[in-house]
Amino acid sequence: MSVSSNVKALVVIGGSRGIGAAIVKLAAQSGYRIALGFHEQRLPAETITREIVDKGGDAAAFALNVADHASVESFFDRVVATYGVPDAVAHCAGVPGPQGALIDLSPDNIAGLFATNLAGAFFCVRAAARRMAVSRGGRGGAIVTISSEAGRFGGNRISPYAASKAGINAMTLGVARELAPEGIRLNAVSPGVIDTDRQANMPDERRASLLSTIPTGRMGRPEEVAKAVLWMLSGEASYVTGAILTVAGGR
Repeated sequence: MSVSSNVKALVVIGGSRGIGAAIVKLAAQSGYRIALGFHEQRLPAETITREIVDKGGDAAAFALNVADHASVESFFDRVVATYGVPDAVAHCAGVPGPQGALIDLSPDNIAGLFATNLAGAFFCVRAAARRMAVSRGGRGGAIVTISSEAGRFGGNRISPYAASKAGINAMTLGVARELAPEGIRLNAVSPGVIDTDRQANMPDERRASLLSTIPTGRMGRPEEVAKAVLWMLSGEASYVTGAILTVAGGR
């Protein structure tokens, strides 16, 4: 793979499933060269990238642990060695974490969720920005983080998850101001209830109750979130930074 291609390189962290996988597939159709970052989902990640290559695209999968800053730095070093400094980054990695009343949750589970969802987002945005910043020899570019509407309303018995997403919102707003002079736009997309594999085993009663809270009457599709992310990453959003775009069916 040539690092001198004029085709834009996109990093998708957490791209092996759900919204991340939808971003990878849609971006490949749009002509991006794709560096897919995964943690434990090696087979799905390699399956997606192989399908893209088989169709004439350019994609490769790279392992990382977003909760480990050294792993994140090594990941970006490998990406740069393969594709050059990326033009765009979508950070989708995260875990739903434990559900239940706070007084019943394990401290280790809470700490692990924040290490992945919030510290991991900071590590990835930091590592990407250090390479993309114009003051460090980069060309600038765009970064999008995936938040959640739970970060706005606090969630229901998922308060650590909701708090981690609220933290991503605050990071996006604050760091966007820091990165604007570096030629980097930082935005977030905040999905509502999206019909991913995490919703597959939801009891019918719970599903019906949840749908009743969504004005459009249905869950969103991963592809709908992916389209919003790719717009945020594109030149069509060239004057948009520090924004949090809600994709939640009016909820």
